[in-house]
Amino acid sequence: MDARLLDVLVCPLCKGPLVYHKASQELICYGDRLAFQVRDDIPIMWADQARALTPEEVSARV
Repeated sequence: MDARLLDVLVCPLCKGPLVYHKASQELICYGDRLAFQVRDDIPIMWADQARALTPEEVSARV
């Protein structure tokens, strides 16, 4: 994932910061507790496509 893209991307719901997790290929919004998948270096930023984080993921900040 391009670092310049990460600098400008924000959560589509709360406009908060996103954290990229390379191993899981996801952009994480801890504010909304959602994980947005990245496919072929393209972030899928639709709320209905996001995965809800588990309480363990939130508390551990994977």
